[in-house]
Amino acid sequence: MALIVQKYGGTSVADPERMRAVADHVARTRRRGDDVVLVVSAMGSETDELLHLASQVSRRPPGRELDMLITAGDRKAAALVAMALADVGVDAVSFTGSQSGFITDTTHRNAKILEVRGDRLRAALAAGRVPVVGGAQGVSHETHDVTFLGRGGSDTTAVALAATLQADACELYTDVSGIFTADPRIVPDARRLQRLSFDELLEMTATGCPKPAMRAVEFARNHHVPLHIRSSFTWEPGTWATEEDPTMEQAIISAVTHDTSEAKVTVAGVPDKPGVAGQLFRALAERDVNVDMIVQNVSLEGTTDISFTVPREDLDAALEVSEALRPEVGASGVTADPDIARVSVVGAGMKTHPGVAATMFETLAAAGINIEMISTSAIRISCVVRGEAVDEAVQALHRAFELDRVVTS
Repeated sequence: MALIVQKYGGTSVADPERMRAVADHVARTRRRGDDVVLVVSAMGSETDELLHLASQVSRRPPGRELDMLITAGDRKAAALVAMALADVGVDAVSFTGSQSGFITDTTHRNAKILEVRGDRLRAALAAGRVPVVGGAQGVSHETHDVTFLGRGGSDTTAVALAATLQADACELYTDVSGIFTADPRIVPDARRLQRLSFDELLEMTATGCPKPAMRAVEFARNHHVPLHIRSSFTWEPGTWATEEDPTMEQAIISAVTHDTSEAKVTVAGVPDKPGVAGQLFRALAERDVNVDMIVQNVSLEGTTDISFTVPREDLDAALEVSEALRPEVGASGVTADPDIARVSVVGAGMKTHPGVAATMFETLAAAGINIEMISTSAIRISCVVRGEAVDEAVQALHRAFELDRVVTS
């Protein structure tokens, strides 16, 4: 008998029909002899609807009240799914995040998990019941307020429960059938990957792959929780993310990802002396601006330019900080470019195969695509290009690395 944590996203429980389909699948899993814990997100786009409602009644909704409001959608879905399970003969009980033992910090809208106790869930499992947990929520350790874990927080809830309960696997059900070698909307012949290492999936989620949530993948890697990303519409096997197997030969490149959600800021004419960069990026950090790629040009006549990328929603804050510091650091100007995109190639095999960067740069050059910024890790190379060129860049790189013909296992 295995213990499986199953998470169902908003599209998977969007209406009563979808909830009944989930209940049927859980009943089949139970008949197979496995114990199940469910984590559910709010129905469909309910979270967005609640946020819109909040904006209609308040210009600046307090974070505490927003968390109370947003998490109500997950609790509603949990209760309804528990009812659907009862209807197919499965004894189930719904839990809020706090009832499940999720203790968080006091940050509203993006709380961090400090501890998961899970005693009530263990008791429910021992009694032969299926716990159904409202995702992306907990209770703060100091003020005992309801907290929201942020977008994608239900994925993190599921992985955290799997780690706490020592589950055999965590299944993340969504509206796609797994992780692909590229976005199928851009590359029609993109292939579904059967297996990835945690590090590869973490790099992919950090560079534009929308599902699963990056925090969940990081939690799974740190706590050794096997992930299975699959579809709740077809129930077919999807993509497994597990520990890297050093005895198996890795694909040189597993996938091409892209991200169109960032903007570039350039602080020009900065004096080339120690401490200036630290001063700039400390000020950005204090405004909670998440800086991604950074490039500093070669010094020319004692000055240099510093360019960096930020999430587009943080662009105004980044410009405000940079402009405020400009006289202090002696920079000549600050400019913004929101029309950029990032394209990345990811693969564990590039650690032992030279020439990946050369192939990437030659491919983009052959397509007439200029590279504006470059960043790398041991298993990823990312390039910033013009926003209008990103689809062509993804398609060209997918062909160049023959991902349409390579089947990973």
